[in-house]
Amino acid sequence: MNDQLPEIGSVEIDTIEGLRIRFAHSGPKEGVPVLLTSPWPESLYAFRDLQSAVGREHPILALDLPGFGHSESRSDVLSPEAMADFVINAAAHFGITRMHAVGPDIGTPTLLFAAAKQPGLFESLVVGGGATNVDLAAGQLKELIASPVGALSDIDGGALGADFVRQSALREIPVPVLKDYRLASAGRRFEDAVNFVRAYRRDLPRLGQMLAGIETPVLIIVGRNDPIVPPENGKFIAQLLPRNHYVELDGGHLIWEDAPEAYADEITRWLDGGYRSVSFRG
Repeated sequence: MNDQLPEIGSVEIDTIEGLRIRFAHSGPKEGVPVLLTSPWPESLYAFRDLQSAVGREHPILALDLPGFGHSESRSDVLSPEAMADFVINAAAHFGITRMHAVGPDIGTPTLLFAAAKQPGLFESLVVGGGATNVDLAAGQLKELIASPVGALSDIDGGALGADFVRQSALREIPVPVLKDYRLASAGRRFEDAVNFVRAYRRDLPRLGQMLAGIETPVLIIVGRNDPIVPPENGKFIAQLLPRNHYVELDGGHLIWEDAPEAYADEITRWLDGGYRSVSFRG
């Protein structure tokens, strides 16, 4: 059994906005860079298949957002709008002035807020699998959104995070990757991360009012059978964003795990120029 983590480029730690942040660089040095923000409760290793496909033509920066993956947490950044500010500042930290950004799950509201705040930073976005309207969340996510602060503070979150991934994914997750995911939620980290989705009740209505003003081309990829973020969340933003392309793939919430080749193909076509053909809705 291979006990090594997959190759995803140079994995490093740097201090950004006073927080120790884990990131990975890969791909060529020239071209418009692609930011990948890791989904919850996984880490930047969720992109182990995507990076090899996208990284052939594009510089890649994969990022564990604060409080997620193996990056340090802090209460003031654990909301979609505050995390958007962090993404904007992180781009400046790395000297990025224009980029594509791929943000499934918690990255969805984060990147949409960021594009609304600083549209000139984004060449295009890829989102999906993240709640965009509290009323459209379901299952465990709906319960977490409504949970009181501290509800999971006495539970070691490592098992919660890893078991969710193991039980949800339609393919077997490599043991080293699953261990990385487990550590991402260990101790109080899962409880602290829940504060991000608890903030949905405040932030998502505000985001909904901003969507019509986001002119950045947006690819929306959702899992057709997602039990906690049903496709209606993707359809909701597709109805409001001026320039978007909506895609449903066969799979559940972890669509990048369930259908890695199809997921990578959609994103590769988009980044290779597909985003330019998305016209404004009439």
